[in-house]
Amino acid sequence: MIRQALVAAALLASPIAASAQEAAPPANASAEESALETRAEQVVGLINGDIAPAEVFSDAMLAQVSPEQFAAVSKQLVSQFGPAIALQGLTPRSRTDGIIEIRMERAIARGPLVIDPAEGNRISGLLFREFEPVNDSLEKIRTDLEALPGEVGAYFGPVKGNAPVLEMNAGQPFAIGSSFKLYVLAALSEEIRQGKRQWDDVVELETKSFPSGKLQDWPLGAPLTLHTLASLMISISDNTATDQLIDLLGRERVAEVMRASGHAAPDLNDPFLKTRELFLLKGGDPERLEDYRAAEPEERLAILANTAGDDLDLEALAKTFDGKPIALDVEWLASGQDLRKLFLYMMMKGDPRALEVLSINAGLPDAVADKWQRVAFKGGSEPGVLHLTWLLQDEGGEWHLLNLAWNNRQEPVDQDTLTLIAQRIASLGR
Repeated sequence: MIRQALVAAALLASPIAASAQEAAPPANASAEESALETRAEQVVGLINGDIAPAEVFSDAMLAQVSPEQFAAVSKQLVSQFGPAIALQGLTPRSRTDGIIEIRMERAIARGPLVIDPAEGNRISGLLFREFEPVNDSLEKIRTDLEALPGEVGAYFGPVKGNAPVLEMNAGQPFAIGSSFKLYVLAALSEEIRQGKRQWDDVVELETKSFPSGKLQDWPLGAPLTLHTLASLMISISDNTATDQLIDLLGRERVAEVMRASGHAAPDLNDPFLKTRELFLLKGGDPERLEDYRAAEPEERLAILANTAGDDLDLEALAKTFDGKPIALDVEWLASGQDLRKLFLYMMMKGDPRALEVLSINAGLPDAVADKWQRVAFKGGSEPGVLHLTWLLQDEGGEWHLLNLAWNNRQEPVDQDTLTLIAQRIASLGR
């Protein structure tokens, strides 16, 4: 949740190695270019599991990513795009590195490949940054979404209109993690448009939450503009910036915007939580968490008030949120349709510069983002929760919503799996 679901291409990265004998390039290769090409061709076998990482990866690579980890990522890629078929292209950037293109059954995977002459020209770097779908379809994507464990929601279609291209459980509320910050941005944007505030208003830092973000390490009293707070809240999901804005606006003001935008079940978010409160509830006294879950809104507010002076050990917090999903009902909840209505509301009631803030982090590889005129993104995650939301503007100026939600109350969810599916949808266009 609270750490931003920064969306990157699925990766096979980090150095892997071992004694390269069976799959080593010819010892008499006259130039590293031929060794680079040989290694590039071997990537096909690596992805398909026909060549073991220890045969071709450098010791430095293996120190960072184990063969088991590499196999897991390869399995994920094959499940999404089918087996690797052939090396389609190699563009050398030097004698020891280049950009490779691997033709898979349903995509072309691209990224840098690096070899280390000091270790027999073994592979010391391999990272797929782009995936260009081939022969993909919304039907195949729907099948892959339906196969995910837990509950999955999807919406892809025009923001203005009722004719989505892809829709799955789009009216069902999901735990959305840090995507709730969109409601905070909407409330701020509306007050700026109304003239109650300005983007360049300066406030002093008065509150602190826990990572993700940077401001938790800044001194209290530091001057910050509202634009800076909003930009940090959205682009790197800064929790301290978020709580500062909620304190400034008032939690009821943010909840009011949630209701006014057309959220189908706003009572699910009553009271509207700050990030620090959620951390203290889920990472603190288990009895307090259960009391909160059973309480009415006014009683919940009293429980939250009692957390104001509490502190929480960051090490203990990290362990809490690296484990099993915890109380996904003590969260911020919204459906894909709720988010579509929120963006409509922001476009009508908010200041246009809010879209600039949303566009700081595109959340997509350049090759995918370049298919659209403009891209805006916010994501959220925690164990058992992954929520990804894009606004995509086509060449005609029309905005489209791409929203994917995945909740699993029993097990953590895999970010790369849903991220790859999102890239496939965005690559297909309208």
